[in-house]
Amino acid sequence: MKYIGLLNWNEINLELNQKGFAVISELLSTEECEEIKQLYSKPIYRSVINMQRYRFGLGEYKYFNYPLPEIIQNLREEFYSKLAVVANQWSDALAIEAKYPATHSDFISLCNKQEQHRPTPLILHYQKGGFNTLHQDLYGEVYFPFQVVIALPQRGKDYEGGELVMTEQLPRAQSKANVLTPKSR
Repeated sequence: MKYIGLLNWNEINLELNQKGFAVISELLSTEECEEIKQLYSKPIYRSVINMQRYRFGLGEYKYFNYPLPEIIQNLREEFYSKLAVVANQWSDALAIEAKYPATHSDFISLCNKQEQHRPTPLILHYQKGGFNTLHQDLYGEVYFPFQVVIALPQRGKDYEGGELVMTEQLPRAQSKANVLTPKSR
């Protein structure tokens, strides 16, 4: 795994502040992607959701259970510490009372105090024609304002499509859609 702390966080923070999202290419090695893909068939999940059943889209997702696989836990902790800085800057700029602790373990303690005990990392699987409807993932009173999405297979080799639509709600205006297309290796 590319050490997350060595990424260009000045550039990432600039993108987050300008666009509300940032794209990081080739975060994981091919072997790490395969390791995570292999997790899909293991019995390590707390819940499996058929998206069509709930009108969430067409596909399936699975919520990891504790203990999280090491690679998932490491990604979660490393991204959190970097993104918490930006989350706190945004809270200050928007005059929101939410403050995010410096470490992921302290954030989890905050969640646990609010009786939010279940892990939120998940893995999605789509077949041809699969999709996910526009939505926002909130699981309780305490939530982190960022999500990290990692496309595991290679676009153009393992699948076609894979676009991710990010919407920006503008005050007194139409929503703006940004379509992100995963890059091939």
